[in-house]
Amino acid sequence: MSPETLSPSASAAARPEVVNDFSITVGTINGTGSQTSNLTILRALFKMGIPVSGKNLFPSNIQGLPTWYTIRASKDGFIARRDRHEIVVAMNPATIDDDLAMLMPGGAFFYADHLRPRQMRDDVAAYPMPARKLARESGAPPKLRDYVANMVYVGVLAHMLGMDLEAIHQALDYHFHGKEKATQLNFKVVQMAAEWAAENLEKQDPFRVAPMDATRGLILEEGNEALALGALFGGLQFLGWYPITPASSVAETINQYIPKLRRDPVTGKNTVASIQAEDELAAINMAIGAGWAGLRSMTSTSGPGISLMAEAVGLAYYAEVPVVLVNVQRVGPSTGLPTRTQQGDVTFTYFLSHGDTEHVMLFPADINEAFEYGWRSLDIAERLQAPIFVLMDLDLGMNHWMGRPFEYPDRPLDRGKILWEEDLKRWAEEGRRWCRYEDVDGDGVPYRTAMGNRYPGAAYFTRGTGHDECARYSEDPEVWVRVNQRIKKKYHEGRKYLPKPVLDTMERAQAGIIAYGTTHPAIVEARHMLLTEHDFPTDYLRVRAVPFHDEVRDFIASHDVVYVVEANRDGQLAQLLRMTYPELATRIVSHSRSDGLPLTAEWVVSGISH
Repeated sequence: MSPETLSPSASAAARPEVVNDFSITVGTINGTGSQTSNLTILRALFKMGIPVSGKNLFPSNIQGLPTWYTIRASKDGFIARRDRHEIVVAMNPATIDDDLAMLMPGGAFFYADHLRPRQMRDDVAAYPMPARKLARESGAPPKLRDYVANMVYVGVLAHMLGMDLEAIHQALDYHFHGKEKATQLNFKVVQMAAEWAAENLEKQDPFRVAPMDATRGLILEEGNEALALGALFGGLQFLGWYPITPASSVAETINQYIPKLRRDPVTGKNTVASIQAEDELAAINMAIGAGWAGLRSMTSTSGPGISLMAEAVGLAYYAEVPVVLVNVQRVGPSTGLPTRTQQGDVTFTYFLSHGDTEHVMLFPADINEAFEYGWRSLDIAERLQAPIFVLMDLDLGMNHWMGRPFEYPDRPLDRGKILWEEDLKRWAEEGRRWCRYEDVDGDGVPYRTAMGNRYPGAAYFTRGTGHDECARYSEDPEVWVRVNQRIKKKYHEGRKYLPKPVLDTMERAQAGIIAYGTTHPAIVEARHMLLTEHDFPTDYLRVRAVPFHDEVRDFIASHDVVYVVEANRDGQLAQLLRMTYPELATRIVSHSRSDGLPLTAEWVVSGISH
């Protein structure tokens, strides 16, 4: 078969080699098994020691609509999304023209040869691939041919970019959990496609890969899976959940690993109870009930689920019940864009429920922090006797990220101020009175008991109505003020248990940047661009928790201007900062955007450099 390659422009042909510094975007049809091929490429490049990131852009229906997957390889370790597409693979007839249009001049265009764009560009290198033909010749059963056809672009890319076939084989073996038949079937197609490319395609683009040593000691993992594992290692005892994109894989991972990590070797019984509820209302109330009973308890959901949980969260706030809520954010309001990412629930979550409430929010930025906050959030919930929110987003939760191997929690479980029989007996002997909502230590956090405590004075009446320090019903205005001021106090005093912000400074910097969560990779690259391309040094404070630590105020006060970069429309963290520090409000500049996609460094620079 003769290739239908078109000569790229002279300028493109004359470009020097581009090694380990480009993006590959694959356009396919949702539900055709392309994710196996895409993850194979991602993992193979990672195994070659090349820093990578993968972004899956998929539709909210089950099957049939277009989906794109972008792999970025960066010798410099930058892993944020980019708008530039140097290599595009087109496997979808409905999007082939759009796929060709997104390709940058001088790029490489790989496409299944049964597809035809309306008009081929003359400023790119075009490579047709016999995907259907090789799938038929592979010997794969007819029902699997559409799936293994995707392996054709893996093999063609492997040859044209210089990827290590052994790394591809290892990636397939990992994906199929060592199942030799499935691994060999797919790898056979990869080999056939690589051999076909060697015989039929002449390289006319500058892109290739070369082994590095930048991923040694690192792992690839999704954020949802990382958080789930952290929760299991942190002593999670109850999970109440209801399926919702993009949070479902938190619960699914917990369910998957309970038999492996949390089964008592003596009794053979699981030490975690996981219940899929009939809806989000049931899920949160189950989780609150378990937390009230003394279990380390959690629920996982997304924005629409948080909306339904608002009233129950108010009960947990006022009755002071420890529970963790994992919110893997997606684009809202309403159904919104269920399979796109956003940091859009910050102000909503902070004030969730009616009346005067404020909540602790944790913002993991990578898989290591997702794992850490999986167990640490349980500690904080029990220490503060409060709902604790871990605000992930779809980008972190459902995409693969590089990170360090997870570290076992460096401290014993923190059960907080919980009293058992011997504790209450000792208090009685010392002449001390125990009341459920009394501030004994001056930090705003009372002592609690849990179900199973047999001491006669351990019981109390839990209520969401007005109550005094001994949990007795009260509508006394002074009592109401006193109890609520004490609750507010524990959030201020409890900041010491929250992750502190991370500061990175540059010489000569007068401007600062504040960000949180998955905007971090874009900020890292943007600061490099601002310094090297604009001679504009910046200081950077990454907020990891709300309520804010004193370091946040100090950072704002020490800079003439502070840009707050976030992935939402209205600059929600900037709103909280201005509300918390009104005397510094004029220094705070919101730089926010919400289009459902992760932020790019180029966009961050566009709002700061001038």
